Amino acid sequence: MNIGDKIPENLGLNIEGKEVRESDFAGKPLIIYFYPKDNTPGCTAEACSIRDYNKELKDLGYEVIGISKDSIASHVKFADKYTLPFLLLSDPTTEVNQAFGVWQKKKMAGREYMGTVRTTFVTDADHNITHIINKVDTKNAGEQLIKLIKA
Repeated sequence: MNIGDKIPENLGLNIEGKEVRESDFAGKPLIIYFYPKDNTPGCTAEACSIRDYNKELKDLGYEVIGISKDSIASHVKFADKYTLPFLLLSDPTTEVNQAFGVWQKKKMAGREYMGTVRTTFVTDADHNITHIINKVDTKNAGEQLIKLIKA
């Protein structure tokens, strides 16, 4: 996905296992962040940083959605453990990751594998992408978003 593109309709599964759709957020700008895995150091730092700025993001009119391929059960534990006040969606088939272009070949310790590339998308109220953060500062992700939105 690129700046100016409208996000896909399907966004993943909520904690009840129901499909969440772009149209469920009609008229609200969105922050959709893709992350590799619940309860890992970078992903926890990112989620907690966004949590700490959630009120300010909401005051600016934004809804926050975190998406990973982790299971619904994993998301429930992760959200409870860190008191995450925003929606975490499960994408077990990676269909949503692929639609956004964040399911890519990665390398670690000389091994190649497919995985989620940490990326954040910001949309306007019509859900057209206005900003893409490819280099997410996990420890300061909330502040990074505030600065970008207010700029």
